[in-house]
Order: sequence, then structure tokens, then C-alpha cells
Amino acid sequence: MDFPRALRDRRTRRQLSQLDLALRAGTTQRHLSFIESGRSRPGRTMVVRLAESLELPLRERNELLLAAGYAPVYPESSFDDPVLAPVREAIDHILRGHLPYPAVVVDRGGDLIAANSAFELLTEGAAAELVGPGRNVYRLALHPQGLAPRIRNLAEWARHILAGLDHSAALRDELAGYLPELEPSAGQLGFAVPLQLDSSYGELHLMTTVTTFATAVDVTLSELKLEAFLPADPMTTEALITAHSARVAG
Repeated sequence: MDFPRALRDRRTRRQLSQLDLALRAGTTQRHLSFIESGRSRPGRTMVVRLAESLELPLRERNELLLAAGYAPVYPESSFDDPVLAPVREAIDHILRGHLPYPAVVVDRGGDLIAANSAFELLTEGAAAELVGPGRNVYRLALHPQGLAPRIRNLAEWARHILAGLDHSAALRDELAGYLPELEPSAGQLGFAVPLQLDSSYGELHLMTTVTTFATAVDVTLSELKLEAFLPADPMTTEALITAHSARVAG
């Protein structure tokens, strides 16, 4: 990776002028211009300051450091690493606390890390090879043997998913290939794209929220996302509570 070009591309992608970035990073526009032209080689501290000022994800900050000839600053631990044990405990607590509503934790690519028991209601009827830890939740959602046949507003929901896959062109192309040409259906909520899903407890109307570890300094942790499904109407609330009570009762 060419460092001056990589820095310039990330700055322009965020619609920042050289002066804007220089002020954020505590340097001068002249110095930044020299860095972006390759006339000046920044020190490691300056590269970190520039990456922080651009608010880059930790993975990209490491990539920028490597491009500048420096070792990465931010560690990338395995999720099973003992150092992340408190994180795993926190995630389990959050997932249980979200019951009776479904919730999942996925990694950067959308592979399932963990889910609570309520998520089983969403995946009922899906092919076994699409469900479980390590499986991709976006593929599960749009695959013909996944949730897709039960999603009533497939066009809107598919667009919602595909719009978030800019970092993975191959997966986006695969999922788009599963979808017919569909016109958006009527009745979409004005403030969010709902998931309208048939289930054994009736039609569910769900909204989603996404939570991240905002202060993470480990690449793996920074890329985890907790996606929680919330009822969009009273009927869905009742259905989720009833389904959860049935699971608890055995």
C-alpha cells in the first residue's frame, strides 16, 4: 500500500480538506501536504494521530501504519483468547438480558459469534448448514433455504442488508444473486426498515438496533456488533413473550 495515496484517499473519502485534517491532528497544512505528496515521511506518532483524527476503524489504522513502514499498534486477539474472557462474559450477560427478544453478536464479516435462545424463533425452518456459530447471518437472512421465504418485505430488508456490505463485495454479489427483481412493498415505517417475518407464533414485525464496543483498543473487539431485534407492534411483543415462556417451560 502506498502510504501518501492511502492517507489522501481516506481523507477525501471523509470529505476533509488538508487544513481540516491538519488542525485535527495538531500539525500544519504544509506538513500534511508534504506527507501526502511523499516529500516528507511521518513518524509513527504522527501516523497514529492522523489515523485517529480520521476516525478510522482499528484495522485500517494498523494498515496505515504498515503502509508507512511501522508495526501495527492495535492487537488483534482471537475471540477465544483468555484476554477477552471478560468480554465474552459481558456478551453472554447482554444476550440473556435482552430476552425475550432475539439478539445476536456477529464479527466484521457477519459471521455469528453468539446468540440468545430467542433467535431460534427467527431461524426456524432454515437449513442446518446456515445456522449456528461461525455461519454468516446475512447469508442466513437472504438464502432461499434461510429466512428469505418467510420474509414478507424481502425487497426492503434485502436492500437494508446489502447496503451494509460495502466492505465485502464478494458476499454482497452472492446474496444479490439470490434475490429476484422485487418492487418495494407499501407500509414501511418512516424511521426504520422493519423485518416482517412469518413464524410459528404469527407474523413478527421487528426493528433492529446495533451496539458496538466504542472504546475498544483490540481489533477483534472493535469489530464485534450486537444486533438486537425489538418488537415494532404489540402483537409481536406478545408473540415473543409467549415463545420465550414456551422455551423456558421446556
